[in-house]
Amino acid sequence: MQAQFNIQSQGATRALSLNIHTLIVAGWAGRDIAAIEHHIEELAELGVPRPSSVPLYYRIGRNQLVQDAEIQVVGPHSSGEIEALVFAAEGKLFVGISSDHTDRKLEAHSVALSKQVCAKPAGTDAWELAEVEAHWDELIVRSWIEEDGQRVLYQEGSLSTLRPPRELIAGYLKDSGQTSFTDGTAMTCGTVAAIGGIRASTTFEMELYDPRLNRSLKHRYTSQILPEVA
Repeated sequence: MQAQFNIQSQGATRALSLNIHTLIVAGWAGRDIAAIEHHIEELAELGVPRPSSVPLYYRIGRNQLVQDAEIQVVGPHSSGEIEALVFAAEGKLFVGISSDHTDRKLEAHSVALSKQVCAKPAGTDAWELAEVEAHWDELIVRSWIEEDGQRVLYQEGSLSTLRPPRELIAGYLKDSGQTSFTDGTAMTCGTVAAIGGIRASTTFEMELYDPRLNRSLKHRYTSQILPEVA
């Protein structure tokens, strides 16, 4: 997948074109193990299978990463969730944003399949990880949906509740003999809870906010629902 990013650094912006060959979704990426276990038990009651490990790394087809303002989904059962997107290019790591859009109906059958069948919308703006890594825990993720014609806050929380990106990268690479991502590798790094519970919306707006440097990465997309036929 050929992705186009605008790298924002010290008041300037430059273009970066990157061929993404490997896409990973890091699931169950929270730092509080007890809270993760509680959430696993809640989902198990709804029929969602337990993860085989924590964190769990889902490989997603690279073609599923898109930067469009609209995606297409089958049926009304999918929803988005904001995640930091860490990717390697030019021998360095960068951070952007992406939505781990997921089919919630299929999730009860297979979490991996529910993630794979949906596109992963990503923003076009990004920062160098080195510029935010020292205050990573201060970064805030937010998302909004539309309900009854109103813009509603759907998620909000700091990245201090999630494992830092280098820890997630090390976990993914631990059996590979590698110590860092090769250029063209991208990974989403977990999300925060939905306010009021997970629910679908055809409009999803997301933001990663840096209060230290007072800047944001933003992206908005809509979902076109295709008929679910049997």
